[in-house]
Amino acid sequence: MSTPLDPRVSEFETKEQADSHDKWFRAKVQAAIDDPRPGIPHDEVMARMSARIAELKAKYQKVA
Repeated sequence: MSTPLDPRVSEFETKEQADSHDKWFRAKVQAAIDDPRPGIPHDEVMARMSARIAELKAKYQKVA
């Protein structure tokens, strides 16, 4: 039987859902930690994202 959770305390309806999500999330974090590829410096990521945002703004301003 599922254990209901208070919506004021958890975004999940049951403890089983919360536990399942926790297990999935921890696996994703561990996979990222174990990834042998080199990390990307924060400044480089921010520069790439700023360029991408500017590109999308320009594209959608032409449409509007």
